[in-house]
Amino acid sequence: MIVSVTPVLQPNQRFEPVSAPRFPTKAELLGCLPPELHRFDPIKAWGSLAMSLGLSLLAYGVGTQIPLHWFALPLWLLYGAVTGTVAMGCWVIAHECGHNAFHPNRRLEAWVGFVLHSLLLVPYHCWARSHAVHHAHCNHLEQGETHVPPRASSRTGQITEALKLNLGRRLFGWVSLFNHLVLGWPLYLFLGATGGEDYGRPTSHFRLIVDGAPRKRQLFPASFRGLMLRSNIGLIVVLLGLAFAAVHWSLLRVLCVYGLPYLMVNVWLVVYTWLQHTDLNIPHFCDQEWSWAKGALQTVDRPYGPVLNLLHHGIGSTHVCHHINSAIPHYNAWRGTALLRERYPELVRYDPTPIHKALWRVASRCGAVQQSPLDGAYYY
Repeated sequence: MIVSVTPVLQPNQRFEPVSAPRFPTKAELLGCLPPELHRFDPIKAWGSLAMSLGLSLLAYGVGTQIPLHWFALPLWLLYGAVTGTVAMGCWVIAHECGHNAFHPNRRLEAWVGFVLHSLLLVPYHCWARSHAVHHAHCNHLEQGETHVPPRASSRTGQITEALKLNLGRRLFGWVSLFNHLVLGWPLYLFLGATGGEDYGRPTSHFRLIVDGAPRKRQLFPASFRGLMLRSNIGLIVVLLGLAFAAVHWSLLRVLCVYGLPYLMVNVWLVVYTWLQHTDLNIPHFCDQEWSWAKGALQTVDRPYGPVLNLLHHGIGSTHVCHHINSAIPHYNAWRGTALLRERYPELVRYDPTPIHKALWRVASRCGAVQQSPLDGAYYY
C-alpha cells in the first residue's frame, strides 16, 4: 500500500498540521520487520558491489579516451553526469558497510567500506560515526546531525528568512540549490554545516576540535582519534595517487576524468539526503517533543524510478525502512518497506512528486522552522 502524505500546496500556502498522530514505540516499529530480513545473500551483496564497481571502472575508462579540447565539452559534461551517477552506487555500498548491512564479517566489511569511500574522498570512519549520530537522533533539533534546520528565532534562521524575503522565492531557490548541491557536502565535512545545535560550530570530520565556544556534546570524542587518523590516511593515499596521475598525464586530465564525476557523486548524495529529510510537512522536534520513533518516521521515500533504484540500490525509495532498521541489506529493504506501509499506512511517508519538482519545492520554500502550537513540532 502506497500512501502520499505530501499535500498539494498553493504557491503562498503554508503547511499546517491538523493534529498530532499517535506514534508507535521503537519496539513496535522494529517488531514489524522479521529477523529474516537481516539474512545475508552473498550473490546479491557481492553482485551489487560488482555491478557498481565494474560499471564505474568502465565509465572512468571511457573518460581516459575523451579528447581534452573545447569541442568535446558537451561530451565531458555528459561523461561527468553518467559516471558520477554510476559511481554513486559505490558510495551506497560503502554506506551499507557503515551500517553493518553488507557482510557478516565485520573486518572484511569495514575494509570494503573504507576502500570505496576513500576512493570517493569520503573519510569513512568519521562519516560512519556522524551518520550513526544522525540515525540515533533523526529530526532532533539539538542532537540531530545533518540537514538540521535553523529555528526562526535563531540568528541563522533570521538571516535565512531575511534572504528568502529579500531575494524572492525564485532567486532564493537557485541560491539554495547551489549552496546545497555544490557547497553543501564539503561544508559539512569541514565545518559541520547543518549539524545539530548541541555540537556547536565548527565541527570537522578531519580533526578533533576542542577549542572555541563550549559545546554540550562532542561529535567526535577523544577516543575516536585513531579512527579519524585512519580515515585521513585513506584520503591522503588517494590524493597522492591523483597527484601522481596529474604528473604522469596532466592536471586537466585528472580534473576532468576524476573531478567531474566526483562533483556529480556529491550532487546525488545531497539530493538524496536533502529530500529524505526535508519538506514542508516534515516536522522537527526539540528535546521535549522528540522520541526515536517520531524521528525515524520523519523521513520520506520518493520515486526515483527503476534505473536509479538499480544503480543506487534503492537508497531513495526505501529510506523509511532504512531508518527503522539500518542493518537490513538493501535487497531486503523493499520487503521491509512493504511491511511498514502495510502496518502503518498513515505514518510511513511516500511522496509521489517527481524528484525535480520536489527538489525545487524544498529549495525555494524551506528555510527556517518555527514551532506549531498544534503539535509542538517545528515546521518550515
